Amino acid sequence: MNPREITEQFESLYLCEYACLSKDTKGRQHKQDKCSLRTEFQRDRDRIIHSNSFRRLKHKAQVFLYPTGDHYRTRLTHTLEVAQIARTIARALRLNEDLTEAISLGHDLGHTPFGHEGERVLDKLCPSGFKHYKQSLRVVDYIDRLNLTYEVRDGILKHTNATAETKEGCVVRAADVIAYINHDIDDSIRAGVLTENDLPKDVTDILGHSKSQRITTLVNSIVSNGAEEIKMDDDVKSAHDKLHAYMFEYVYTNPKCKGEEKKVGKLVGELYEYYVKDIDRLPSEYRQLSLEFGKEIAVCDYIAGMTDSFAIRTFEDLFIPKGWNAL
Repeated sequence: MNPREITEQFESLYLCEYACLSKDTKGRQHKQDKCSLRTEFQRDRDRIIHSNSFRRLKHKAQVFLYPTGDHYRTRLTHTLEVAQIARTIARALRLNEDLTEAISLGHDLGHTPFGHEGERVLDKLCPSGFKHYKQSLRVVDYIDRLNLTYEVRDGILKHTNATAETKEGCVVRAADVIAYINHDIDDSIRAGVLTENDLPKDVTDILGHSKSQRITTLVNSIVSNGAEEIKMDDDVKSAHDKLHAYMFEYVYTNPKCKGEEKKVGKLVGELYEYYVKDIDRLPSEYRQLSLEFGKEIAVCDYIAGMTDSFAIRTFEDLFIPKGWNAL
């Protein structure tokens, strides 16, 4: 047997009855010969890591726009923390860790510059609407053209507001929320927006008084309920929901954190109108997409793929007058 076949045999013997075995994948959109070394889900993970869209996540905002400190999360570090938490849960439940990791690494590839505010702006501008989870699927299917397996694509699409067909996809959805709530608390403390003692005591008494304790509590709660249904214990979920509501009130809608976001609408809106008026201004690959999907969607594809810094630089180049240099 080759290395892939050995791994597939190991999965069949070791993984639990609810796991998605790589040999049982529903396949790819475009048929390809199998790799002799890697399973199909391992192959998907590698394709995502080597993609252009994955690399650009390092310069896309998580909560704080354009943070100057080196230790604030970006969309890339968020993705890596989701993958770590999801893999821990999958390993403990004997689910397919490779599938879990691939979904985790690909789940936010469609995120816009400037976090969820960029997403809200594009959702208003694009006639067909815009959701980052749908855009993540467009990225892997049509922009980076990764030709991923059905199970990874399903998990990417359903990581926000739907139930994935695999337990691994359900794990990623849970890990995403666990990751962002807790690392956003960490970043908010670093930014001086809140302190650990500001968090509701009835919540921290259950979940823990540090990021590490809270993540451990949440992960253990999911694992203790087994793989048949990916869920937390009722008291832990209730505390987590309260923490989620607290963060929306005191961080995600806090003018100190979000004051600059009111400028995002102007910037993204001007870029959208500029490219929609003349589709030939887009790079060639996006002009090609416009022929298949329409110019509005192609423009959204292009803007959504921008990093924060590239979007600002492009806006400045197009709309901010430059000083005249005498020869």
